[in-house]
Amino acid sequence: MNLKRILSLGLLGLGLTLTMATLATRYVNASDHDDGEVDTKGRNVNLTDLYVFREQDQNPNAGKDDLVLIMNTNPRSLARQQYYFSNNALYEFKVTRVTDKDATPTGQEDVVLRFQFNPPNEKGEQEFKLTVIADKKIVAEDTGKTTPLNSEPTINNLSLGGSQVSVFAGLREDPFFFDVEQFFRVRAGALGIGPQVGFRTTDKARDFAAGYNVNAIALKVPRSLLQGHTKATTFDVWETISVKDPRSRQFKQFERLGRPGINEGLVVTNDFLNAFNSIPPTADLSPAAAPVGAEAKKTLIALGNDDNRANALLGAFLPDVMRIDTTVASGYANALNAKGSPIAGRKLTDDVIDITLSVLTNGNVTTDNVSYEGTPDNPAQGHQPIQPQFPYLALPN
Repeated sequence: MNLKRILSLGLLGLGLTLTMATLATRYVNASDHDDGEVDTKGRNVNLTDLYVFREQDQNPNAGKDDLVLIMNTNPRSLARQQYYFSNNALYEFKVTRVTDKDATPTGQEDVVLRFQFNPPNEKGEQEFKLTVIADKKIVAEDTGKTTPLNSEPTINNLSLGGSQVSVFAGLREDPFFFDVEQFFRVRAGALGIGPQVGFRTTDKARDFAAGYNVNAIALKVPRSLLQGHTKATTFDVWETISVKDPRSRQFKQFERLGRPGINEGLVVTNDFLNAFNSIPPTADLSPAAAPVGAEAKKTLIALGNDDNRANALLGAFLPDVMRIDTTVASGYANALNAKGSPIAGRKLTDDVIDITLSVLTNGNVTTDNVSYEGTPDNPAQGHQPIQPQFPYLALPN
């Protein structure tokens, strides 16, 4: 049930040059934080969330030109249990340099930050290699180690192409918060396939991520590393996981995530969800996406939008990437471009669901009554405090 989350209408772009049925057949081993359920998926190759923010907006004492990128995987990791990254996968942040914050995302891979993990050693550590690929050329590589459960955090300070980069990889509490169960009931009622209900009150709402951990990759990079030879200050970011095919021995994209939103919230058909995870943002506007777009539009209309507004919403969030304008303070609701698309990244405690519910329901629903901190009268929600230093994510349960 990840929620890629409501604003990620990029799920509409299941294009390529194939029909949707063909895509669904070819890519039956895709998934997400649980969107696109299949028998063969492993949680350690299952994305949950992407966070991108200026570090100074999380920590006023941090350098003003550093950005933090966080990839969370392995949803529903139980407390006090060790989980590992796959040693048969590529975990990648992908970045486009953007010259106009109002421009339609291109999905061009100007910079790729690639992580590959070795099997764990006797201490429960995994060595990883971080490769920086810029303009389709490998420009730097360095190695580091993960942090085992119940250990002091290992902050790997790496030198990559003249840039100093910090990396944390290991278990942390899942920071996402949302009453997922009730959303699906609300959606079913709106679509006429269940009783009409609203969200639960604050004292009864259930945060489906509370108490769970995730495998996190947190990366602190200077803006100059992403800029390369340019002066770009705005970037489109998304993340992917690719798994080595046992027959061809080639890596194939298995997962993809950009904006927080809901592919599985607006698209009901599981095969469409699977197929979306296997394509790049460049395919999001393909004509072959029409069947998925129609399904998402139907949901948007059921949630209270007229035809014109549903079309505008679909157009505002494609292709599916996380845009960050580094000249403004980070925060999911802090800035929009001319198309009405968020362009200020996402911080760890941003209530992206409340923001998104308000947008997608045309103001008819403004909250799911779940917050990061939770409430004293409801033990079914609430998360541990964010840490004051990098990697900022709360300690694991």
